Amino acid sequence: MKAELELADADGAPLHAVLLGDLQQALETLTAVEVVALGLARVLVFDDDERLAELTARGLRRLGYDAESGSRFRAPRSREVVVFDLGLAAHLTVSERAALKAAHPIVVTGATDRGSRAVAAGLGAADYLVKPVELDVLVAAINNRMAEDLA
Repeated sequence: MKAELELADADGAPLHAVLLGDLQQALETLTAVEVVALGLARVLVFDDDERLAELTARGLRRLGYDAESGSRFRAPRSREVVVFDLGLAAHLTVSERAALKAAHPIVVTGATDRGSRAVAAGLGAADYLVKPVELDVLVAAINNRMAEDLA
């Protein structure tokens, strides 16, 4: 710790920023170890309705999943399952679209038309669920997606 403080002081970086960065890195490493050691599933839930995204993530957490919610896309980490509301697709940058496609997301949407299904396919969707989605149906899709990663 003393060495970190000396380095931060020498770099002129605010001490609290350095320590918070180190703490964040340590927590991310611990989470990665838990995911592997305990077989936990990490799930990212993205929905244009932030409240709905959080309710879904909360339901998944109650079932033992490590779930995070948001209304703005962030690139998934290794072994994270992405649940993605198709309504957000129009706002993705080219790099975000590529990251999402690589993650093979579970797409959820209220749309049932062929065009929406084509957009989902273009995003590399592993599954296409029509809202409202029951939690047990979503859990089955997440488990299928996790099994694909292990195969």
